[in-house]
Amino acid sequence: MTAMPPRTGIGLADFDAIMREKVPFVGDMNVRTEELSGDRALLRLPFNERHIRPGNVICGPAIFALADIALYAVAWLVIPKADLAVTTEATVHFLSGAKPGDLLAEAKILKAGKRLLIAECHIRSAVDGALCAHVIGTYAMPPEKGPENGTGPKPV
Repeated sequence: MTAMPPRTGIGLADFDAIMREKVPFVGDMNVRTEELSGDRALLRLPFNERHIRPGNVICGPAIFALADIALYAVAWLVIPKADLAVTTEATVHFLSGAKPGDLLAEAKILKAGKRLLIAECHIRSAVDGALCAHVIGTYAMPPEKGPENGTGPKPV
């Protein structure tokens, strides 16, 4: 197993505040962080009738959005300026229809290198515990120097 970089020390309250301020969409979805520690995050998407699609299951976009937010959460555990980290790749495997109800996302870091972080996320129904989706995603780490932090060329 790969040694993980030093932890940032971010906690639940800090992460939730950052999400509300910097990514308002997360607040719009009403996503709640239930655990954020070590190399793991547990998030909850409360049920919303607007997430239902034909077949009476939760739609794929809601499931993937929750997974991406959970992957972003674990990035914050090891990336000091994770607000600048971006998803570069994600593979979603929809495994079963998610019954109407809350969804739980458990994300875990698989590998954190100097430039990339690879993590996985399991989405489960809080109704019956069924595994609904498995997502593996890659995040690009922000450069230590660049226009975002006052060095290097400015974007046009």
